[in-house]
Amino acid sequence: MSLPDVVHRFKSLTTTRYSHGVKSGQWESFSRQFWQRNYYEHIVRDESELSKVSEYIANNPKQWALDRENPVSSNILIHSNSSNRDQSWEV
Repeated sequence: MSLPDVVHRFKSLTTTRYSHGVKSGQWESFSRQFWQRNYYEHIVRDESELSKVSEYIANNPKQWALDRENPVSSNILIHSNSSNRDQSWEV
């Protein structure tokens, strides 16, 4: 099974379970898109790349307060310049 197949199955399974949870009253309805449309595959080829990806993963949750997707974010600069955001994990 390829990575895209695994991701597709995971998204389908979790979306189906979420829908059932909402319909049965276990979870609140989410008014936005549940999953982003695409994802990006990247093969980590050496320790330097692994370090960059690991640092990105560790630090990414700390950026949530400033993220344009955060519904309670008040950071106007991030909203207006979202296309210029640094993707420090990219190598």
